[in-house]
Amino acid sequence: MQTLDSLRHELRSLERVVVAFSGGADSSLLAWVAKDTLGASNAVAVTAVSPSLAGAEHDECASLAADWGLDWRQVETSEMENAAYRVNDGNRCFHCKDALMDSVQPIADELGATVVLGVNVDDLGDHRPGQTAAAQRGARFPMVDAGLRKDDVRAASKELGLQTWDKPAAACLASRIPYGTTVTLTRLKSVEGAEFALKQMGFPEIRVRHYEEIARIEVPVDALERVVRRRDDVIAAVKQAGYRYVTLDLEGFRSGNLNQAL
Repeated sequence: MQTLDSLRHELRSLERVVVAFSGGADSSLLAWVAKDTLGASNAVAVTAVSPSLAGAEHDECASLAADWGLDWRQVETSEMENAAYRVNDGNRCFHCKDALMDSVQPIADELGATVVLGVNVDDLGDHRPGQTAAAQRGARFPMVDAGLRKDDVRAASKELGLQTWDKPAAACLASRIPYGTTVTLTRLKSVEGAEFALKQMGFPEIRVRHYEEIARIEVPVDALERVVRRRDDVIAAVKQAGYRYVTLDLEGFRSGNLNQAL
């Protein structure tokens, strides 16, 4: 696969990397290929641990790292201590990635490595101030440099036999909270609890958008009927997470749809 060869070429040019590893399809491919191309001693995978990372996602990072023999490390990030992050304006992601770089860069400096992120070409078209923050701090996006789009990421992952090839996108929990609503631990926990319960019911691609007492559920359009058929179970699970009202968005799942408010 030409795109995979191009990615290997980009990684070889960097020689030693620290991969920001969230366990999603993009960062998983990057971490696996970096280790396979450069060797485990030259490709460290680092997962940022914070209240915005769902516990299930953290567990999956640990499982993948063990399965693939990655040199995996965890760092705690401090974005919740930053009032500019908690206020949740259009630059929230900037402050989040800035905190990530604060925690990851010392590891890269110690190893003489470059921090790399699993950004693909399709990501460049959305509102992603976090990419700007990372780039300003010297991070690189080797999948962009190699010309990989999301379809290429999934195709390459499938060809390599990676179980993450069809994993649904899993943005941070704070992305479920509308801009202008303060990010708090309580709100993040409500979102995490509701989404975890619904995923356990067989809805892997889901967003629970947080509107105080109201949860707005997004699933792919072809899953809407299944949600309605399991209406009682869905309501019980979402209310258990702390919501009073449970709504279903008939437009279906739209990644990053809260960005429309900007």
